[in-house]
Amino acid sequence: MVPQIKHPKSIRRALNYNEQKVQKGQAELIHASNYLKRADEMNFYEKLERFQKLMELNDRAQTKVMHVSLNFHPDDSPKLSREFLQKISDEYMQKIGFGNQPYLVYQHHDAGHPHVHIVSTLIKDDGSRIPTHNLGKDISEPARKELEKMYGLVSADKKELNQQLEKQKVANAQKVQYGKSETKRSITNVLDTVIDQYKYTSLAELNAVLKQYNVMADRGQEEGRIYKNRGLTYRVLDEQGQKTGVPIKASDIYSKPTLDKLEKKFIENEEKREADKKHLKTMIDWSLLKNPHTMDELVKALERERIAVVLRRNEQRKIYGITYIDHESKAVFNGSDLGKEYASNRMLERLGIEQQQTQDKANQKELRQETSSYKTSQSAATSLQKEVPQNDPKEKQRESSLKENVGKDLSNILKEMLQPENDQQSLNSELQREEEKRRRRRNQERER
Repeated sequence: MVPQIKHPKSIRRALNYNEQKVQKGQAELIHASNYLKRADEMNFYEKLERFQKLMELNDRAQTKVMHVSLNFHPDDSPKLSREFLQKISDEYMQKIGFGNQPYLVYQHHDAGHPHVHIVSTLIKDDGSRIPTHNLGKDISEPARKELEKMYGLVSADKKELNQQLEKQKVANAQKVQYGKSETKRSITNVLDTVIDQYKYTSLAELNAVLKQYNVMADRGQEEGRIYKNRGLTYRVLDEQGQKTGVPIKASDIYSKPTLDKLEKKFIENEEKREADKKHLKTMIDWSLLKNPHTMDELVKALERERIAVVLRRNEQRKIYGITYIDHESKAVFNGSDLGKEYASNRMLERLGIEQQQTQDKANQKELRQETSSYKTSQSAATSLQKEVPQNDPKEKQRESSLKENVGKDLSNILKEMLQPENDQQSLNSELQREEEKRRRRRNQERER
């Protein structure tokens, strides 16, 4: 159990914070101590008035409000009934010297761990103020340890130890480098970090995380014996992402991360990771607000938020899939699972990459139209050649001039289509010169 004590300036704000949680369905008032009415019989102003009347008895005190939260380890959840939370809140408040004060206990449901909030005042019936100097260290800490021991709760000290062990696991799970460390031991270190900590819902999502450490869970070829028998091996990957070294059977690893075990994890994680979706989407949107121009720039921006991006590409290196790994919450999501706005195609559009592809297609279409026009002109010149007598020198000269001019026109068009758009004014001038040349040629044709 971890108590946290705060002393806000306003009793109204402290009370309003909890009442708003109740209105949103994220909390419930489970206990009112030293009130004339029960918790479910009072409105907001009756709750507030009890505190205000006491606080009016002391004009000198700068701090008059106490807002406590009692935070419990998730492993304690089976014990934490409504009645138990009422009881342990009363005992805690009694032990820290607030047993005779009015206080309200709210059970919150808006976090990953069970906890209650307690609102009270430091001003007593006689107008004196309960001293709070070293309240946490000298009074709350001994009370916390006593209650943990009395009810068999996970202690804050043990929780801190577990956090240190988790950090040590992460430190041990370095990228595997084939030939530089014992393969099985290195893979085991990675799996001990990833399998139980990250929230993935498919083998592909698990591999997205494992590849960060140069490891892969491999079922083999679909027609192979391992795949058909629902076997699973773990492989080391080289720096190019290619499998290397001898595969290690899942059943040979101490934690037994077999396919059967992983599939149970897939189902469990589907629900667990749901709470992490909003944060991940927010960080992606935030990174896009910084106007990255390429996918690489977006990937680097997300890395600064401890979010890794795994891109899937086809043989032509075009992106067709995207997976996000939130190392903060340990949640893994395929882009489409977050929503259409976060799928690979839509992300490319949001980066402006699709717009460039569309422009390229438009240029190609225009080029085809100009080429088609050239072919039509060539066909007309050929027809003219057939119709005109071959022994007429003037007609031969005219035919030759027509072919030459058509060829020049196509050459100029191709140059305009292929050259980069560096200077719009220069391009417009070039187009004007070409148009002037065509006008002069038409006038020459008429004179002949």
